[in-house]
Amino acid sequence: MKLSDNKATLSFSNGAPSMELPVYSGTLGPDVIDIRKLYGQTDMFTYDPGFLSTASCQSSITYIDGDKGELLYRGYPIEELAQKKDYLDVCYLILNGELPDAAQKADFDLQVNRHNMVHEQMHFFLRGFRRDAHPMAILTGLVGAMSAFYHDSTDITDPTHRHISAIRLIAKMPTMVAMAYKYTKGQPFIYPRNDLSYAGNFLRMMFATPCEDYEVNPVLERAMDRIFTLHADHEQNASTSTVRLCGSSGTNPFAAIAAGVACLWGPAHGGANEACLHMLEDLQANGGVAKVGEFMEKVKDRNSGVRLMGFGHRVYKNYDPRAKLMQETTKEVLAALGLENDPLFKLAMELERIALEDQYFVDRKLYPNVDFYSGIVQRAIGVPNELFTAIFALARTVGWIAQWNEMISDPEYKIGRPRQLYVGEGVRHIK
Repeated sequence: MKLSDNKATLSFSNGAPSMELPVYSGTLGPDVIDIRKLYGQTDMFTYDPGFLSTASCQSSITYIDGDKGELLYRGYPIEELAQKKDYLDVCYLILNGELPDAAQKADFDLQVNRHNMVHEQMHFFLRGFRRDAHPMAILTGLVGAMSAFYHDSTDITDPTHRHISAIRLIAKMPTMVAMAYKYTKGQPFIYPRNDLSYAGNFLRMMFATPCEDYEVNPVLERAMDRIFTLHADHEQNASTSTVRLCGSSGTNPFAAIAAGVACLWGPAHGGANEACLHMLEDLQANGGVAKVGEFMEKVKDRNSGVRLMGFGHRVYKNYDPRAKLMQETTKEVLAALGLENDPLFKLAMELERIALEDQYFVDRKLYPNVDFYSGIVQRAIGVPNELFTAIFALARTVGWIAQWNEMISDPEYKIGRPRQLYVGEGVRHIK
């Protein structure tokens, strides 16, 4: 970041001395006012619930312009990456800052393939869960347990350890997600194969059985790879901030990523695509397309309690660029599977049409987000609703570990310690 010639002056109406605050500029986006000395000089904190106007760190990984509907990984537009590169290209980019050349790509792919199996003892650990456990509950436990199985790479001060941990997490996450799915289905685990792509290997581990192998459909393979790419990172969202806050205590990377998985589980975050598909299924069961107009009128009535899932975003005030790409992918997958007349997709398109034309939604900038279509794609592929968020966690792992590594490498990083505005009882004594 660069110190700006511009400065901010904080003045008080009670006659207290004013304070001059430095202003910093990044490469893109708004300038930031440095308030680190505010408490020391004024004995006051700032108050910003939900961090609506607070930059918690400096980062060079991902940039979002919500007004333009723009998402960049290391400066590259998400549209170009999703159309021209595969997920492991994107992983290399997010981790290293540049896209790989042919030799770097081959070496990176080999590293990931060499680490995609999990310790055999983890199979027994997994069997401690109930068969009807939610996959995210299982995944949170498995990721956290990695520090017990791979404690040879938990020295966060050693860059080599941090690199090995990153590779292990990226490589083993598809295996663990597939294991969680197979366990809840009562089917045997399928071991990874190194001759398949990252996405193809995941699909095979999910859907193959010992009595019948799974032939990877290239259209579904590309679709899954695109889902991974679109979800790889998204700036300082709730789960990424959780990983950074957890990691700021100096804990091992597996514990920090497990915290991110737990945060992602929330329906207001990673669980939104599961909630969106439930909404579409409920609407289909209660009249389908014919009832869309009535449903949208209920959405506009605050007293109805009806919520429109998959629309609007905390950051994007324009069309989510990931949603456009996911809509294209949805059409490709449904066509490949002969599901062009899928009733949920028709329902989704009608919801989108009304939202983009109705002034109520236009005024509130409630555009479709990536969750709106990703659930339909995964459902068509054969992924059950309850596994959607686990696949989101799989994809986001590279972003989490890159953000964690960036924080550890930042000489300005300190343990996270938010302040509060206390509104409880004053001092009182026991009588």
